[in-house]
Amino acid sequence: MGDNCCQAKACELSKLKKQQAKVLWAVLFINIVIFGIEFGAGIRGDSLSLTGDSLDDLGDALVYASSLYAINKGIKAQAGAAFLKGTIMFLFAIGVFARASYQLFTGASPEATIMGTVGVVALLANLLCLLLLTRHRKDNLNMSSVWLCSRNDIIANTSVLVAAGLVFLTHSILPDLAVGLLLTFIFAKSAGKVLSQSWREMQ
Repeated sequence: MGDNCCQAKACELSKLKKQQAKVLWAVLFINIVIFGIEFGAGIRGDSLSLTGDSLDDLGDALVYASSLYAINKGIKAQAGAAFLKGTIMFLFAIGVFARASYQLFTGASPEATIMGTVGVVALLANLLCLLLLTRHRKDNLNMSSVWLCSRNDIIANTSVLVAAGLVFLTHSILPDLAVGLLLTFIFAKSAGKVLSQSWREMQ
């Protein structure tokens, strides 16, 4: 009876990990594609918010890859992967801030049409990612930190769309810069949360 129970639990755990892996592969692919689209559009349209959002997608792709590595590992390995994610998020926060400083110095005016169109595409893609990840967000630290990254994407995408509207109405660079700085704050705050949780798990 005890052996059968243990076998059943092992089978359920194995099935859960396979489900997690399928979801992570799917969102990894989506984020790589969206990164390419947003980064190219951000450079072409001189948009800090799009460029920053694209780097967020690249960071998430790295996050999902590290999560796939940790999915069959123990708690220590999962905590280590989560710590890596937090570090990546913090580095991108610094990157977005540096880009904001450069954009302010050069004074390049972003193209609102490109920002809005690509921002909608990115929002729809990240909503799909969040939907795929939601059922697994409470499985473990590994999946909860991944879900947190995906949730932040929705906030960032919405901010890009708001910035696009304001740039269109005001013909000013300031809304785009403001969103870039907002993304910096979001990245840094989330990075701190993931780093603190993973550090406690590693102790």
